[in-house]
Amino acid sequence: MKKYGIDVKWAFIFLAMTLAWMLLEKLSGLHDKYLDYQMYLTNLYAIPAVWIYVLALKDKKKKFFNGQMSYKQGFLCGVIITGIVALFSPLSQWVISYVITPEYFPNVIRRSVELGYYKSTREAEAHFNFENYARQSTIAALVMGLVTSAVAAFFIRTKK
Repeated sequence: MKKYGIDVKWAFIFLAMTLAWMLLEKLSGLHDKYLDYQMYLTNLYAIPAVWIYVLALKDKKKKFFNGQMSYKQGFLCGVIITGIVALFSPLSQWVISYVITPEYFPNVIRRSVELGYYKSTREAEAHFNFENYARQSTIAALVMGLVTSAVAAFFIRTKK
């Protein structure tokens, strides 16, 4: 288990950052007053997300591999982090949806119908709900985590 301790640590740092990001979005009004800007500004989440993967791989390289890490070793570290993050994504989404910002779904449903993105409340509700977001967050964690791991491992690997 000690072999994966750094990976587990960074996976939970990533999950904590995700919850902090959603709290920041809520506190800044992006889930109600400034909801129209949320779909654009939420993409800035990629910056700390990628940065955490980079820091995780650098940490693993320094502390576990004594400064010498191959691409495969770095990628595997990222895959482990990604797996843990994806596994906990539904729980993370539950905390976001029911604890941090329970008003988000009703607000975004109402606004998306007002703006004509959906013809009816029922259509918007089919998209904006916990089950759909839990599924999407898990898939996104897997896809983006693997891509980020592949790219970060390339740059962080020890060059020969």
